Amino acid sequence: MCVLSTDGTSSARLPAPFLRKAEGFVSRTIADDVIIVPVRGGVGDLEAIFTLNAVGASIWKLIDGRTSRQALAVALSREYEVSEAAAAADVQEFVDLLLAKGLVREVAL
Repeated sequence: MCVLSTDGTSSARLPAPFLRKAEGFVSRTIADDVIIVPVRGGVGDLEAIFTLNAVGASIWKLIDGRTSRQALAVALSREYEVSEAAAAADVQEFVDLLLAKGLVREVAL
């Protein structure tokens, strides 16, 4: 996205390249899946549980605030033997969902 400022100059605004898990959630791995539970007031909100399949769980486990989206895609392509382009599209779609649900936030180093 390119933004035009009031003085006529433009600046590119790209999403921060790194993601960090949001506070207020706990996650547990069960078999190949990851269960994410929001915690409010010290109590788990069992009405709002998120369940990630094996692919989502692989991405979730790599989100640490220091791993770029590109590195997530490379790791996913190697683990599941798909092209980096396909993995990048899957990572972007999944990250968009995580951002929309408030499970992660974008950070810059």
